[in-house]
Amino acid sequence: MQSFHKTLGAEGEKIAAEYLTQHGLVLAARNVVTSHAELDLIALDHDDLCFVEVKTMTEQSRKEFGDPAEKVTEEKQRRITLAAAEFLAKNAHRFPDKTPRFDVVEVTFTSRKVLVHHIKDAFEAQSGFHKKKLF
Repeated sequence: MQSFHKTLGAEGEKIAAEYLTQHGLVLAARNVVTSHAELDLIALDHDDLCFVEVKTMTEQSRKEFGDPAEKVTEEKQRRITLAAAEFLAKNAHRFPDKTPRFDVVEVTFTSRKVLVHHIKDAFEAQSGFHKKKLF
């Protein structure tokens, strides 16, 4: 039996994928496992190949622990960057002339609705630790 957090996360990823496609992005892959991290969603947005980290919380958790995007720490950014590089090394032929971009989608379940917030270009690649804050 899946834990509540895994079920919530899977539902959040489904909602994020639907949101992105409704806003014109084309999903290229989901839940890509690399040796560094799992890439939640990979989507095409014109000339950008977006590596999307989905963070899902309940309204109560958000009140207690802060915004979901705050959980995308510098270490998490580094692992996502390495995973994206590994993905591109194996799949560059599928995505010629695309610029990598790192997005975060926050999904918050409230008692009445689901809130989705897409943060485009949320952080820069961390290979050289050129930091760009999420906010």
